[in-house]
Amino acid sequence: MGAEQLRGLPPVHLVIQGLSGHPPSVAREAAREAVEEARRNVLSGGACPSLEDLIIRAGEKASVFSASSMASVINATGVVLHTALGRACLPAAAVENITRVATGYAVLQWDRQAGRRGHRDSHIEELLRRITGAQAATVANNNAGATMLVLSALARGKEVVVSRGQLVEIGGAFRIPEVMAQSGCLMVEVGCTNRTHLRDYEAAVSENTGAILRVHPSNFRVRGFTGEVPLPDLVELGRKAGVPVIDDLGAGSLVPLERFGLPSEPTVQQSISDGASVVTCSGDKLIGGPQAGILVGEKQWIEIIRKHPLARALRVCKLTLAGLEACLKLFLEDEDYLVRHHPVYQMFAAKPTELRKRSEAFATLLTVPPSCGVSVEEMGSYIGSGALPDTAIPSCGVSVACPSPDRLALALRSGSPAVAVRVEEGSVKIDLRTVLHGQDETLAERLKAELELLWG
Repeated sequence: MGAEQLRGLPPVHLVIQGLSGHPPSVAREAAREAVEEARRNVLSGGACPSLEDLIIRAGEKASVFSASSMASVINATGVVLHTALGRACLPAAAVENITRVATGYAVLQWDRQAGRRGHRDSHIEELLRRITGAQAATVANNNAGATMLVLSALARGKEVVVSRGQLVEIGGAFRIPEVMAQSGCLMVEVGCTNRTHLRDYEAAVSENTGAILRVHPSNFRVRGFTGEVPLPDLVELGRKAGVPVIDDLGAGSLVPLERFGLPSEPTVQQSISDGASVVTCSGDKLIGGPQAGILVGEKQWIEIIRKHPLARALRVCKLTLAGLEACLKLFLEDEDYLVRHHPVYQMFAAKPTELRKRSEAFATLLTVPPSCGVSVEEMGSYIGSGALPDTAIPSCGVSVACPSPDRLALALRSGSPAVAVRVEEGSVKIDLRTVLHGQDETLAERLKAELELLWG
């Protein structure tokens, strides 16, 4: 019976004709899969579908094929710079600048006055000089690349002195000792894990020294009986020895975070003021821009770095420069302007009292099955991406109690739009600090739908 019914299956080319709204390759693949799926069903004793049914099924498959693998996510984790979710949400000005540059040709490295090839650093160098007080600036693909570039350019074949307590490993098993080895320099460890003195550096500096490196610990803290050498003292030692002092700040703040009620993080401006030869930091962490590595410092060293062969290998594209340029311009304004126009700093500045009111309003949008419960409660948000790792920012959100928080979290992240949450204390936690304004109703609908499907 099944074999006879196969003759009634509509041919693939008719199904393809019904998928005119999709790219040809997607339509072909979806139509073939839908017909093959129907063929197996018929051979198993199922009914033969109509052409209309097959087109609907193929359309569903085509939509899945056409969808971007980088789906949008509602971030309800409370982690502002969530690496798995793309770190910073870009300001509108950055999105507009990227879109403008992406949709046509742009002055990437064209000197319009001279009518010849120019320098792509020109889009960000003057901005970084004004913001940080540095003499010169360049940019790499990320801060790991920036660190490798500066070490390769300034200290290849030479010794680099670094405190043992600063030999950090960050995400993805990226380790400072391995970066130094790849850069072709010889690491010279000084001091102990918890304490390093100026005399340790002085004893290690020799005619073979190419640089002194200071690394911000970023994603860990050593507490108790600790001590490290202030940057100005390292700078003075570097000047006496005639070697550059490199300050790898990691997250790289351009504004004092304590103004937003957060603990202090070293700023790029302070490192430049303290005399660091070169300062490196990320563009997509506390600057809140696209992924990039910022290098600022004294002109003599930046020029050497800019001309190094790795600089081309690690350079950024026009889209990164467009986004970074727009982000940096926000830091020329006062903090009120920055908060109004930068999503990252809006999240930093959100007060627990404001978040409680928003959470209470959000809770009224929810109706849950009898086996579940919803409550508004205080929570702790985090900056993320290694910045202030052990410091929770007082926040507020909604806690959802249900028979299986893990099943609910899986359902939320598997749907559309995807929703990222935390599972703590036997409940699903929704921290509204990182939920963008305008997403509350969509998030509530997703949450209600999954609760009803699982336990309604």
